[in-house]
Amino acid sequence: MKAKILTYRTIIKKDGKTYHGFVPSLVGCHTQGDSFDEVKRNLKEAIEVWIETRARQGWSIPSFSVCAGS
Repeated sequence: MKAKILTYRTIIKKDGKTYHGFVPSLVGCHTQGDSFDEVKRNLKEAIEVWIETRARQGWSIPSFSVCAGS
């Protein structure tokens, strides 16, 4: 089976001395890090775990990121 590539919009915000990252279209997919690069790595892992968990439960997985207007 060929792997499916999914693309999601992520948001990273400075939160005091740390950074908070989340994926708006994946409800509950949040992470944090001490640096911008760390939160980027953590977001990748959080997305993978979020998708794997949903797949195991047989729940739907959004196939793309829906972007609302700025």
